[in-house]
Amino acid sequence: MIGVCFEDIGIVKTRQLPDPVIEHPTDAIVKISIAGLCGSDLHPFFGRETGLERGTVMGHEFVGEVVDTGADVRNITIGTRVCAPFTTSCGHCYYCESGLTSRCTSGELFGWRQNGLGLHGGQSSLVRVPLAEGTLLEIPQGMSDETALLLGDNLSTGRFAADMAAVSASGTYGVIGCGTVGLLAIAAAKQLGAREIIAVDPCQPRLQIAESLGALTFTSPQKALQHVKSLTHGRGLDGVMELVGLPTAQDLSYEMVRPGGTLSVIGCHCTPHFSFSPAEAYDKNLTYRTGRCPARHYMNMLSVDPKICEMDLSWCITHHFPVTDAVDAYRIFSKREDGCVKAVLHLD
Repeated sequence: MIGVCFEDIGIVKTRQLPDPVIEHPTDAIVKISIAGLCGSDLHPFFGRETGLERGTVMGHEFVGEVVDTGADVRNITIGTRVCAPFTTSCGHCYYCESGLTSRCTSGELFGWRQNGLGLHGGQSSLVRVPLAEGTLLEIPQGMSDETALLLGDNLSTGRFAADMAAVSASGTYGVIGCGTVGLLAIAAAKQLGAREIIAVDPCQPRLQIAESLGALTFTSPQKALQHVKSLTHGRGLDGVMELVGLPTAQDLSYEMVRPGGTLSVIGCHCTPHFSFSPAEAYDKNLTYRTGRCPARHYMNMLSVDPKICEMDLSWCITHHFPVTDAVDAYRIFSKREDGCVKAVLHLD
């Protein structure tokens, strides 16, 4: 099979690799049709997150067809069209049953291997899916591959961000970072009735989409902060969704939120320190909510939501590449060239 492998900081390469095989009776093998590039893939790519083993197949967003199953897989049959969250989940441990599927006691992250352990990712012709019955979701009839791909990560995480921010019709909110997840957080916040949304990102094409979704946009953090203070008579926003994962974004989020407000932090922070102190959080009566989205839980919820089925998500995926052009895809996506918001690889 062909796979897109991590080679070093700033370097990925397509390789011919052995096909995966069933290793455990709860495994399935999925033949991939499309795989997504995610902002989280850029953490090891840029060297912000270290430890990823060279030769690891990248990616945790994929859609495909089941082509083989282990002996204990009974509810998912060969030929089923499926999508997956970015982590595996058993479906029956304490955390899975309580809805926190991203903290499954047996869960693993796709596309992360270290010291010979872990899972290869989905940017490949085939992928082995452990705990297949708890991990894979049969794609609803009529749902496109592209929407199913977003359901497994970006769409679920955008809604999770809005839920953690406790978005309501009486509130004003901020979104820091308008990649695909940030844009889908705006869409989710609008669906939940947010009165006004302030979006900040340095990339103008992304802000154009944010505006089309109903946000007021800024490329300048300082101008955004000035507008927030004017809009709220100096208080700040009721909630801020931070989707970047860098100290500058944390600084801005803290400055924009009002006393008693909520920071909903989706951005994966790789630095060891907060930009504000516990005393500053105390003095602001700040609610700080963060963590990995329980995507498998949200996939169940959103896949049957009529509002989701009615959403036009064609704007999310701006760039399509054959897997053989994966190096170009990473360059364009990582540098936001050509107005790239989200890129996908086609495997078939």
